Order: sequence, then structure tokens, then C-alpha cells
Amino acid sequence: MSGLRFVRMGFGADAVEYQEAWDEQRRVHAARFEDEIPDTVLLLEHPPVYTAGRRTADNERPLDGTPVVDVDRGGKITWHGPGQLVGYPIQKLPRPVDVVAHVRRLEEALIRTCAEYGLETTRVEGRSGVWVLGDPVETRPAIGGLSLDFDPRLTDEEFDPRLNGPEYAPSNAGQRREDRKIAAIGIRVAKGVTMHGFSFNVNPDNKWFDRIIPCGIRDAGVASLAGELDRDVTIGEVLPVVERHLRDVLENAELKPRVIEKTPAA
Repeated sequence: MSGLRFVRMGFGADAVEYQEAWDEQRRVHAARFEDEIPDTVLLLEHPPVYTAGRRTADNERPLDGTPVVDVDRGGKITWHGPGQLVGYPIQKLPRPVDVVAHVRRLEEALIRTCAEYGLETTRVEGRSGVWVLGDPVETRPAIGGLSLDFDPRLTDEEFDPRLNGPEYAPSNAGQRREDRKIAAIGIRVAKGVTMHGFSFNVNPDNKWFDRIIPCGIRDAGVASLAGELDRDVTIGEVLPVVERHLRDVLENAELKPRVIEKTPAA
């Protein structure tokens, strides 16, 4: 089936509970697998919720016992909530599926969205998602008056940023001039059809991320579009821009199966 369908499930006062959205993903996924519907992107906001991908470690979860929803996507723990635009592209891909190419397409649409607002973002090798790059390490302000050469997040295996206050909080990464993630991506592919997707921080309260180790990354933080632009930006303003770039990237992509390199016979 051709074309790309967008479904706006709910925002603001109509934010969609995580379980409801997950159930709808599975329903749409089954319909897409049977070719009953075209590729579909569910767009929504969630009420505050922590979700943990399959690789989440115990020492990355909230310390205070806050409930976490364990899900079947890749990646680690993250937060969803007000001010964050969540997108679940449910797309049929040729087999064998090229998961990395799908992730790169989602990143590209969000990078273009940020660029339209005058914010330069990029990818970081080995880390999925969309990033605002910090200053070079040697020019960043020292944490707690210490040289970054002794940053305990990198040198002390027992150091826990969740216990060490605002100096190490992910929400303050911009003040520390560190790399900070503005959009996270975590997906699953079942029967050649994608599920889950991206969360784009438009104007959330990023302090929610301080209770976890976001995406399992200890030496970087989180950002928002409103925070980086230093002005108010709303989900309603950003929504059509994200839709336009997703449509352009996903509809015009030349989908190809993943190339499997065969080991020559001895």
C-alpha cells in the first residue's frame, strides 16, 4: 500500500495513557502486517511515565521505587510526559529488515525539524537519537570545581549521578555545555513491521529525567527545543512540522533489504 497516514491520538488534556497507546500500536501493527492499512504514524503525548527497554539495568531505574513500564522495544530507560511529542511509526519494511536504516530515517526527520527552527543538531556515533553537541571537553566549565579529567561519572564505577544533586543532573547538561539528547529513539521490528519510535522533547520539564539514567548514558544529558531556543514552543506548533519532515523522509526513502554478507567458503 502506498502513502503514509498520520493519526493524532491525543495531546494536552487528552494525553494518551501508555498502555492504551501500546494496545493501539499492536492493533495497527497487525492490520499493517495484513496490508489492511497503509504505513501509519501514531502521534501523541503521554501522561508522565517511565518506560524501560530490554537492555535497562537495575541501577538505571528510579531510586524511589517509582513505577516503570517494561516494554519490548530496544534501548534502555526513558521518560515520556507533557511537552514531549511521541511518534510511533508503524511501517512495513522489506526483509531482511535494515533496522539501522529505519532509525537513521527517523533521526533525519527530527534533525530537519530542529534545523527549521534554527537549531543545529546531529547524530553521535554509537548513540542513537538526535543530539545537541556540547563544547569541547577542554573548554567546558569544571563540575564541582574539579577538572573534567577527574569526572567521577567516567572514572568511578560506584558513582551514581542520581544521588549527587544538580551538578550532575541530566537536565542541567546544557549549563555544563555537555552533549545533550533532544530526541530519543527506540524501536522494535516484528514480522517485518516496525513498532515504537521516537520521543522529541519540545517543552517538557526535563527534571523528570534526573530520577533515572536516561538511555543508560551517564556522561551526557537531555535538552528541549524550547530550552535551546530560549523561548516558548508548543506541541501544536511543532506537530505539523514534524509530520511534514516524516512524510518527506519516509515516503521518499528507497527501502532496501539489509545486505547480508556471506562468508566465503574455505
